[in-house]
Amino acid sequence: MTQPVSDARLRRTLGVGDAVVVGLGSMVGAGIFAALGPAAHAAGSGLLLGLALAAVVAYCNAMSSARLAALYPASGGTYVYGRERLGAFWGYLAGWSFVVGKTASCAAMALTVGAYVWPDQAHAVAVAAVVALTAVNYGGIQKSAWLTRAIVAVVLAVLAAVVVVCLTSGRSDAGRLDIGASGGVGGVLQAAGLLFFAFAGYARIATLGEEVRDPARTIPRAIPLALGIALVVYAAVAVAVLSVLGSGGLGQASAPLAEAVRAAGAPGLVPVVRVGAAVAALGSLLALILGVSRTTLAMARDRHLPSVLAAVHPRFQVPHRAELAVGAVVAVLAATVDVRGAIGFSSFGVLAYYAVANASAWTLSSAPVARIVPLVGLVGCVVVAFALPWVSVAVGAAVLGAGAAAYVVRRWWHRRGRSGQ
Repeated sequence: MTQPVSDARLRRTLGVGDAVVVGLGSMVGAGIFAALGPAAHAAGSGLLLGLALAAVVAYCNAMSSARLAALYPASGGTYVYGRERLGAFWGYLAGWSFVVGKTASCAAMALTVGAYVWPDQAHAVAVAAVVALTAVNYGGIQKSAWLTRAIVAVVLAVLAAVVVVCLTSGRSDAGRLDIGASGGVGGVLQAAGLLFFAFAGYARIATLGEEVRDPARTIPRAIPLALGIALVVYAAVAVAVLSVLGSGGLGQASAPLAEAVRAAGAPGLVPVVRVGAAVAALGSLLALILGVSRTTLAMARDRHLPSVLAAVHPRFQVPHRAELAVGAVVAVLAATVDVRGAIGFSSFGVLAYYAVANASAWTLSSAPVARIVPLVGLVGCVVVAFALPWVSVAVGAAVLGAGAAAYVVRRWWHRRGRSGQ
C-alpha cells in the first residue's frame, strides 16, 4: 500500500447531534425544492414509488457506509473502504467518482442559490456563495456545524409551512395521490435516480470520520438517524404537494413547492419558499465542500492527488489547501456550467461511489443474511445509475473511464521509475 504523505490528523470534535446535522444539511437541501418536478415528469403517478425505491437504495447504502465507517474512522469515506477491502484501484475509483461527481453537485447547488437570490446574475451570486462558504469551512469544522444547524432549522421550518398550508387548504385532494406507474418502470427508475440525488447527503457523515468523537458508536447512529429524518420530511412534502397539484401539475412545475403553495391559496408564502430554497442550497453547498475536501485530503495523502493538498492547518485543524483547491474549482464551474447537466452527471458519479461502498461491505462477512443489504444496495445503485438520462450516463462513464486510465498510467510510470533506479 502507498504510504501516506502526512501524519497530521484532524481534530475529533463532532458528536452524534453534530454529525446528524451535517448529514441533514446535505439531504434536506435544494434537492427537495427542485427534484420533485422532474421526478414527477418521469414517473407520473409512480412518483411515490420512485421515492420509496430511492429510499431503499439509500438505506442500503447508509447501512453499508455505517458499518465501514465504524471500522475505518478516517477521512475519505468509501475511498478508504474500497482501498482497504477491495484494493487500491477500487478505492481510487470511488474517490474519483466522489470528488468529480460532488464537485459538480457543488456547482449545481451554488447555481441554485444564484437562481433564487438574483436570477439575472445567477453565476455571479453562485461564485460569491462558493467563496463565502469556503471561508467558513476554512475557519474550522465546528463553525461549519454551527452554521449548518441554523440552515437546517430554517429549511425544516419552511418545509413544515409548505406541508401544513397544502394539506389544510381546500385544494388538497387525497384522490391525487393515486399510486400507479403511468411513466412505466423506466420512469419510476429514473425518478428514483433523480430523487436519490437529494438523499445522498449521509455520505458526508462518513467522510468526516476523522472528526467525530467515538466514531465506532457515533457514525452507525448518526447515518440512519439522519436518513430517517430526511425520508419522513421528503414523504410529507411529496404527499402534500401531490395532493394539491397532482402528478401532472407537479411534473410541469419549474418551482414545485412555490407552485403548490400558490395553488393552495397562499401566494404570500411564495417569497418565503424562495428564500428557503436559497438557504437550503447554501446548506447543501456548505456540507458538500466539507465532504469533497476531506476525500481530496485522503487521496492526496496516498498521492493519488497532488501531495501538497494533504496539509492540515496547524491552528484550525482543517485540510485548508484541499478546501481552497475545491473552492477554486467549484467557483470556476459555477461561473460557466449549466445546473441541469451538473445534477445528472453528479447522480451517476455518486451512485458509482456507493456501488463500491456496497461491494466493500459485502466483504465484511460471509454470512448470507449479513450480505443481503450490501447486495441490494449494489444492484440498486447499478440499475438506477443506468436508468438516468443517456447523456448523464455517457458523460459519467467517460469521466470514470478517464479516471481509471489516469490511475493505470500513474502506476505504470511509478513502476517504470522504480525499474530505472
